[in-house]
Parts: sequence; C-alpha cells; structure tokens
Amino acid sequence: MSATLDVAIWRGTEDGHFQSFAVPRREHQTVLDVVTEVQRHFDPTLSYRFACRVGMCGSCAMTVNGRPRWTCRTRVSEVAKDGRLQLEPLRNLTIVKDLAVEMTDFFDKWKDARGYFEPGAVPQSDFAVVPPATPKRQAADAGIECIGCGVCYSACDVVAWDKDYLGPAALNRAWTLVNDVRDRGQAERMTAVAADGGCQACHTHMSCTQFCPKQIAPTYAIAGLKRAVMKRAFGGGG
Repeated sequence: MSATLDVAIWRGTEDGHFQSFAVPRREHQTVLDVVTEVQRHFDPTLSYRFACRVGMCGSCAMTVNGRPRWTCRTRVSEVAKDGRLQLEPLRNLTIVKDLAVEMTDFFDKWKDARGYFEPGAVPQSDFAVVPPATPKRQAADAGIECIGCGVCYSACDVVAWDKDYLGPAALNRAWTLVNDVRDRGQAERMTAVAADGGCQACHTHMSCTQFCPKQIAPTYAIAGLKRAVMKRAFGGGG
C-alpha cells in the first residue's frame, strides 16, 4: 500500500479544473479526513462543507470517484484501493466554489412539492392517535428518516436533464405526508406532485435508492405517488 494518496480535487466553479495533492495515507482515514488535511496543510483556500462528522447532518456530501457519498462515513480503504481519489461537488446543483454547492434549488423543490406539514385552519381538539402498525404509518416510516443531504438528487438522471423535475427527496417527503392522517393539505399536495416535473417524470432508474446513505427507497415512494395520482384521476379520492 502506498504511503500517500493521489487526490484530485475540483477547484473553482462550473468551469473549474482538478488540482492534485499527495496526501499521507493514514489508518481508518475517511474521505472527509483527506479533504480536511488538504485544507489545513496544503491549501487553506479550499472550500467545502461539513458539520457533525458522524453521518447525521449530510452536509459533507460530495462526489467521490464518480459516486455521491457522505464523506464522513466513507473510509478511504473502501474507495481508493489503488491509492487514488477524485473529489467533486455534488452534481445537479450550482457550484458555489470547489466542493461546496448551493442547495436553494433543492429545498425550493421540497416547497414546490408541498413537502411540509399542513395542520389546517383549525387545530384538532386533541392529539391524533396513529397506531404504529397501520399501513399509512408504515408507509410514512419507510421514508421519514431523510435528512436532506442531496445525495439522491445528485445521483438522479432525470434531474440531470430536466431541471424542473422535483427530484426524489422532495417527492419522497411528499409521500410521507400523503400517508400522514393528520395532514390537511392533501388536495394541494396531490395537485403539485401530479404537475409537470412531478412524480410522473420519474423514469424509475433507481439511482436515488441505490445511493441513499440512509437506505431509503425514494423510487418506491414515487411509485406510491403515481398510484395515488392515478387513483385520484379516476375519482378514487386522494
């Protein structure tokens, strides 16, 4: 095993370039450790994001050797067996600088998909009782752990060529709310996900499901929305 890593890091914005660094290889080293070492010891102008370092915030997500990943939870030994790393910002998002991207479009699409809880004009008189074993609760549970890291959005082929597509994270969030019996915004939400750029635009390539670090399956959530939209179109409610 080589004592150093050959690390190529994207620098600049959309029309930037790769810059190479020879970084010492260390035991139990993560990709985020590598980026941090480059910033601290080789080039202090390198821009990137991180916060928790333990896989809870998702802010350290980058493209590692062509695949979107959480860099804090990705060990170098798993992805750089030949001693080489190529690090890029998440794809399908505007690059702010180097490895940092602008997430505004990503979260605006959550809003466009009505991915927020709607309590209704008049609060309920008591707490809603939602038994854990009910089908709707279980359907919501399957996707509720999303932390908005953007990995699925970066991996999505449809987002790459259709900038109006809401994307897997926003649609997954909409599906969890469709199955929330307390929510009072279902009519508007169903209209939003049925519009151009909504759930019907998904080509079911399953890249979002393949790469999700939380093992969530947005593909199946989107399939659920497609069924609900179809049912609603034929007068079945929703």
